[in-house]
Amino acid sequence: MIARSYRLREEGDVRRVRSRGKAFAHGPLVARVLPNTLEPAQNRYTVIAGKKCGKAVQRNRLKRLTREALRGFHPHLKPGHDIAIVVRGDLTELPSLTEAQATLQRIFTKAALFGPANGTPVPAPGDAVVSGWRPLTAPPELGDREESS
Repeated sequence: MIARSYRLREEGDVRRVRSRGKAFAHGPLVARVLPNTLEPAQNRYTVIAGKKCGKAVQRNRLKRLTREALRGFHPHLKPGHDIAIVVRGDLTELPSLTEAQATLQRIFTKAALFGPANGTPVPAPGDAVVSGWRPLTAPPELGDREESS
């Protein structure tokens, strides 16, 4: 799930991005991108899948796949944009995470949203998602717990 601070939550904000944002499309995804004026500069995201994408189970799966692909690209994008990703295809057009990553990579390249390299390369489609919305923390090891006698 997208961290709350990175979500585009207000209906008015979503409508503004969908109506005024510049559209970049590839395959079953369309990205609407609109600069924002947040301080400090950060991106906010929303993923939208309409009823044409299928029933609720299919729509939710499409949104989960798209969010997971977006999570890997988030640290590599230029900050200061509101981004609405609209899913317009069904599961046959976006069957896997690799396909979602490839589609989003083409869209973000077209939109010139990839920022300067910060020491880590942009993940290629099919790579494991190793970055995310929050810092990853390791679970405590089993041997680290105190045993009660």
